[in-house]
Amino acid sequence: MSVVIIGGNERMEQQYKEICRKHKCKAKVFTRMVGNLKTQIGQPDLIILFTSTVAHKMVHCALKEAQRYDIPVERAHSSSAKALESVLAGCCS
Repeated sequence: MSVVIIGGNERMEQQYKEICRKHKCKAKVFTRMVGNLKTQIGQPDLIILFTSTVAHKMVHCALKEAQRYDIPVERAHSSSAKALESVLAGCCS
């Protein structure tokens, strides 16, 4: 399963990827807005938004791509490792 994480803390990027690996998911993490975010998101199986640490422009772009390709979106207010684990436990098990 492929996952795209939008938002979160830069210093936790590797930890997010490790948690996804434990749940047998391949992850892309975008903590900052990049110019070509739309093309880099691709067509994952799930998009996770950390709503407390994400720019509105990134949310808009991610939701637009999710709607375009019918990708499910999960939102977590906290950008903690525990929040990511709970989202993945609900979606990947």
